Amino acid sequence: VSTQSTWGIYDVGTRKAPVDAFPLCAHIVCWEREQICSEALEAARICCNKYMVKYAGKDSFHIRIRVHPWHVLRINKMLSCAGADRLQTGMRGAFGKTYGTAARVKIGQPLISIRCREDKQPQVLEAMRRAKMKFAGRQVIVVSRNWGFTPIPRNQFVEGKRSGNVTYEGNIARWTKHHGPLVHAKQIKKLRKSDLV
Repeated sequence: VSTQSTWGIYDVGTRKAPVDAFPLCAHIVCWEREQICSEALEAARICCNKYMVKYAGKDSFHIRIRVHPWHVLRINKMLSCAGADRLQTGMRGAFGKTYGTAARVKIGQPLISIRCREDKQPQVLEAMRRAKMKFAGRQVIVVSRNWGFTPIPRNQFVEGKRSGNVTYEGNIARWTKHHGPLVHAKQIKKLRKSDLV
């Protein structure tokens, strides 16, 4: 078994959708300090994705897995047959073989996030409730006050977009900084002019 996680899909759905397309965002937030294995994350992702595709449509959401299973789990296998003590050396050389990978999570850390349109909120909450069943421990489902995956609150995002203070970077957006080298300010002005054309 390789130490590298065999699972590497962290974004599902319409990943390249612009920031404007999906204003609503919800998270599954962990309520305990624990380790979540890569198999549980994979099961939750599949469950969430299947429900959203079936009831919301395949182009109406973007799911992101927020934790990565980097922590390598190991096992020191012991024999359980008769006369095992003659074959084994007990705890001598007990550093085990790789057994799998897990993500170490803290209290309040988001596990899965979904961005979608406002009218799909009931489907998102149900998909997250089902995905939550795949994890051990306690989790809560939280609807974010921010616009999509951005760090900007929804009402401020609309104002910032109108005033031109929000710059888009792929499927997220940031506040335009009004300090720093003038070169950056000129580049931003050029981008804004190209958007208007």
